Amino acid sequence: MGKKPLIPVILSTGFGSGFCPVAPGTAGALLATLIWLGYSTILTPTACIVLTIVLTVLFTLLGIWSTNKMIPFWGEDPRRVVVDEMVGVWIPLIAAPVGNIWYALASFVLFRFFDIAKPLGIRQMERFPGGIGVMADDILAGIYSLLIIICAQWIL
Repeated sequence: MGKKPLIPVILSTGFGSGFCPVAPGTAGALLATLIWLGYSTILTPTACIVLTIVLTVLFTLLGIWSTNKMIPFWGEDPRRVVVDEMVGVWIPLIAAPVGNIWYALASFVLFRFFDIAKPLGIRQMERFPGGIGVMADDILAGIYSLLIIICAQWIL
């Protein structure tokens, strides 16, 4: 099949976190949460929201592209592709208060729940072809998690 392209491997595997032998999706989501925690402690709330939205959009586009590049090598929706989990967990973090570890943890747990259980139409998103299908289910899981985070803030 030939040599795997380096940049798509790095991006699709979430900077290598997808090579984790146990729960690579969780490893990718954890890496994204830690990245958010890192920059959210030094940025203003507005800058944090803007950066999180930019990363979400940018990595969605890069995720579709890099996943499509890797499908010929690894097949449809391989476990080691975790850029979708990174994008999915950043979505609820858009609403999390900057540097708040509890909201970060809640975003991570909620996203992983929706990503693993795949209720409410999430599984159907996987029917889209190629990289779009890989990304779409995690985006919807992230949106559901975002809605819960927003409701929790409103209630609390």
